[in-house]
Amino acid sequence: MSLLNPIVNILPDLNKAFLETIYMVGVSLAVALLIGLPLGVLLFTTTRNLFFENGIVNRSLGFAVNIVRSIPFIILLVALLPLTDLLTGSTIGPRAASVSLSVSAIPFFARIVETALREIDRGVIEAAIAVGATPWMIIKDVLLPEAKPGIIQGLTLTTISLIGYSAMAGTIGGGGIGDLAIRYGYYRYDNTVMITTIVVLICLVQLIQMVGDKVSYIVNKR
Repeated sequence: MSLLNPIVNILPDLNKAFLETIYMVGVSLAVALLIGLPLGVLLFTTTRNLFFENGIVNRSLGFAVNIVRSIPFIILLVALLPLTDLLTGSTIGPRAASVSLSVSAIPFFARIVETALREIDRGVIEAAIAVGATPWMIIKDVLLPEAKPGIIQGLTLTTISLIGYSAMAGTIGGGGIGDLAIRYGYYRYDNTVMITTIVVLICLVQLIQMVGDKVSYIVNKR
């Protein structure tokens, strides 16, 4: 019973931290979908021999994406504190952490979308162009449906990465499971609490991966 006491005592805090993690990941994932998906499509369609071919736009977007992706998340988190304070009125808590998580998720997911689109057979795109399909029709009816399994897998990967980043955000007061692990497990030298938070994160990641794999398999018509 003595082993369970620390876990029972932090159950309310663990529940709150879990919901905060879900909130941070959910908000940043929604932003990544809203901005990262169109950005990934634009990165692909502005490459050579495609209908929006534009070397300047493609290189500029690629450069911007690579800059953000090259910055370690913990540094990005600190660097964006002024922007976070401007947008949310605070630099701590799950709402504030969602800003940095979103900025990190957008280029990450955009590159995944671009990669998924590159795997489409160019013959399919050329056939759509040959029958007079507009760029919007090609994107909506050819590119996105063909790349759907890869995009879903990428969304799964992005979600799992965001869970890890959200735990990192907890080190500077971002809230969530990472914050709980630091406050109770590390500062109070409570290994039971630390192990509990790790188990919760492992179970959450495994569940997301299983669901992502299943959905990707279902939508894959190849």
